[in-house]
Amino acid sequence: MKRQGAPLASGRSRWRGWSLRRQLLAGILAPTLLVVSFNTYSLYRKALVALNTAYDRTLLASAKSISEELDVVGYDDMAELRAIVPYSAQEAFEADNQSRMFYRVSNLHGELVSGFAELPTWRGKIPPRPPYAALVDFYDEEFRGEPVRVAVLLQPVASAQGRGMAVIQVAETLELRRAATLQIMQDTAARQLVLLGIIALIVVLVVQRATRPVRQLSEAIQRRAEDDLSPIDSATAPRELQPLVDATNDVMQRLSHLLEHQQRFVRDASHQLRTPLAVLKTQVQSALRDDLPHRDALQEIGGTVERATQLANQMLALAKVEQLSQQSHPEPVRWDEILRDVALDISPLIAQKNLDFGIHTAPVLLRAHEWMLRELCRNLLHNAIRHTPGHGTLNVSLRASGAAQALMTISDTGPGIDDELATRLFQPFCAGDAHTGSGLGLAICRQIVQAHGGSIALENRVDGSGRVEGLDVNVLLPMR
Repeated sequence: MKRQGAPLASGRSRWRGWSLRRQLLAGILAPTLLVVSFNTYSLYRKALVALNTAYDRTLLASAKSISEELDVVGYDDMAELRAIVPYSAQEAFEADNQSRMFYRVSNLHGELVSGFAELPTWRGKIPPRPPYAALVDFYDEEFRGEPVRVAVLLQPVASAQGRGMAVIQVAETLELRRAATLQIMQDTAARQLVLLGIIALIVVLVVQRATRPVRQLSEAIQRRAEDDLSPIDSATAPRELQPLVDATNDVMQRLSHLLEHQQRFVRDASHQLRTPLAVLKTQVQSALRDDLPHRDALQEIGGTVERATQLANQMLALAKVEQLSQQSHPEPVRWDEILRDVALDISPLIAQKNLDFGIHTAPVLLRAHEWMLRELCRNLLHNAIRHTPGHGTLNVSLRASGAAQALMTISDTGPGIDDELATRLFQPFCAGDAHTGSGLGLAICRQIVQAHGGSIALENRVDGSGRVEGLDVNVLLPMR
């Protein structure tokens, strides 16, 4: 089975390796050649039948001409036939000096009356439905070592002296028929070749014109600069190329977005990491000069390294969020299970600050990237723990909001947030406290929420007197 399938697979591979123009030409001209070849053969066969019919009719006319020169004496079995065949009966066959004609006249018993005695006697029978209004039969025979075409006419003969039946055989050699057949074949083939050439020329011109937009599009893309990812102009593209152009523009738009993100990431990384590295260098030099006790110097260096590590990790997380957001069709995940796993992971931080922690979740199924949901929950919970004072309260809830949305709310008892600052906290590297954060946590959360088509909001929770009791973080994601 494998050996039989290999040539077919190889043929398909070669076909796919052809250019579009070559495939169109082969796909159109090959069937056209088959159709024209069949049509040529069909026309040739029909012309041959018409030619044989015409020559057979002439043979019949000659046989009838001979029958007009017959006479009879006696009746039925006693009838004696006599024949005087004029040269005019043979003239139509010998005018071109190509074919020769022979005849034989006999009675029903095969007794020769006139003509060539060696011409084989007819032993056939008249067809049930002869093609002409006469008792005639046509057949092929061999005479004197040559193939001949024979017409047999059963002709009643009557006169004043008697009545009888004559068997008239007229044979013709095939030189003239063969010459006419060859001429018909040559003429038919010549006309069909001219027709095929015209069709091929038209097909080549049409294919050239039809594939011109493809070549122009290819040349336009090749002429572009390496960093040119602007959309391709599809106004002049044919309708069939519109999906390809639109898909190419979509890919280039995503590539442009990714390239812009990478450039921004490199720019931000180089800018943000420069400061902690410079501080770390200064602290190392100060420690080498013994400006501070070794323990204090190591604590300062450790704090700087910890902040730089946190910054690098969050920048890598931001880059991963951007990468995952380009991937489509994520698998369904349980948001409530992810939220409880993250809460369990950070429970030591909650216990360290003696927080009154409560979590209430309902089953929520989302089509989302599991890593992104974990990062979202971890960043928001870390921020809430950091800003909640010791022995404070931290509550987390997850429930369905309507038929197609899920709402996660994280409520702390921290100092809340200034309205002006709330509008800037979701921007990268904008932190409420530059000494305790890198300014990337909420930016990462906003990227994750937007990648899933949701929304995130920070709202101060106030009592009846207008005093801020804490901060609520509301995340709304669609359940798809």
